[in-house]
Amino acid sequence: MDEAQGERRISTREAARLLGVKPATVYAYVSRGQLTSRRDAVGRGSSFDAAEVEALARRTRREAAAPVGGEPVVRTSLTLIEPDRYWFRGVDAAELAARHSYEEAAEWLWTGALRRNARFTAPPDALAAARRAVAALPEHSGPVDRLRVATAAAAVTDPLRFDLSEEAVLGSARRLIPTLVDALPPAAPEPAGAAAEEAAPEVPLAARLWTRLTAREPDPAGLDALDLALALLIDHDLAASTLAVRVAASARAHPYAAVSAGLGVLEGPLHGAAGRLAHRTLAEVLERGGAAPVVAEHLRAGRPVPGLGHRLYAAEDPRATALFARLEDVPGAAPALAAARELVATTAAGRGGPHANVDLALAVLTLSTGMPAEAGETVFAVARTAGWIAHALEEYQERPLRMRPTGHYEGPRPPRPLP
Repeated sequence: MDEAQGERRISTREAARLLGVKPATVYAYVSRGQLTSRRDAVGRGSSFDAAEVEALARRTRREAAAPVGGEPVVRTSLTLIEPDRYWFRGVDAAELAARHSYEEAAEWLWTGALRRNARFTAPPDALAAARRAVAALPEHSGPVDRLRVATAAAAVTDPLRFDLSEEAVLGSARRLIPTLVDALPPAAPEPAGAAAEEAAPEVPLAARLWTRLTAREPDPAGLDALDLALALLIDHDLAASTLAVRVAASARAHPYAAVSAGLGVLEGPLHGAAGRLAHRTLAEVLERGGAAPVVAEHLRAGRPVPGLGHRLYAAEDPRATALFARLEDVPGAAPALAAARELVATTAAGRGGPHANVDLALAVLTLSTGMPAEAGETVFAVARTAGWIAHALEEYQERPLRMRPTGHYEGPRPPRPLP
């Protein structure tokens, strides 16, 4: 319908004024499907339906004025979670991960475009700084400790880190993720020249991460399973670490600082430690020859059985389903797979649940490939860095400092005498 038929069209500048944002943010609304645009007849710019823009402006004002204590609204076009599956930008996430590499899946989440044969390469100066920082840590340092200091070291080598444009942030992301992987100490002594070879652009990230997690020689099926795990774990909506990233980005922290915020939350025992606990539980099932005594001890102590249950899925976590299927082809994975199935069956006996989650599938992968208990935590953190960057990019397009709740003071009423 044209303007003569009753539709009023306005320019990008007018739309930005009505919404109270910059013109670039208007196009971000278009990319997220919240506005539709039309090129004008002579190709000089885009026009917008005034009624649609005004409706979006009213919604935005309502959200900004929402009463304190209501659930905050975070608009996102990245991940949708349903009771039996999840989606990346409208595409089945498990299918995307099964057909494309981690790097390709990350590019899809960032841009909504598939970049075939995408590879990420660490810049020499950032990698050298990150390796020095990681090497200075005590030997007992955990994986998240190493990733945090590597992120900080890489940040100071990037003079463009304060540029929050999409192009600059994506450039930082493509450099940071391989830096995190290549800065980790190798699981086995490296032959001469291996460090230069592993950082080459043609080497997939999963292959480089493998050498950091296990001393075993990589096999195609194992590498395939690790790459799938990375792609499956890229994002999962507003998990606690992701919310922390968006808070940092809302304050216009640069992408390295936003990733550091996510890593800080991941260090908590209720978020990042789940994979480690599932690994140890599955190892105990294998050691004791059955799941029954292991399950009984957890239940007797009032503890949930690690690797089971997810509040967002009615049945088995779709990420676990996809990874279990791929693990069928990994040499030596059969005992751990059987132990995982027995753990689920024993816990669910007579109750119909809980079902396996992705932590249990990760435990099968790490046990089957000779990785330590903390390897799942490393896989999770490296994978999720791409999702954190995607959420930071979205938040940079929103009103600054909007992630600022107001506290409800419940202390004694003032004034009180000085102590």
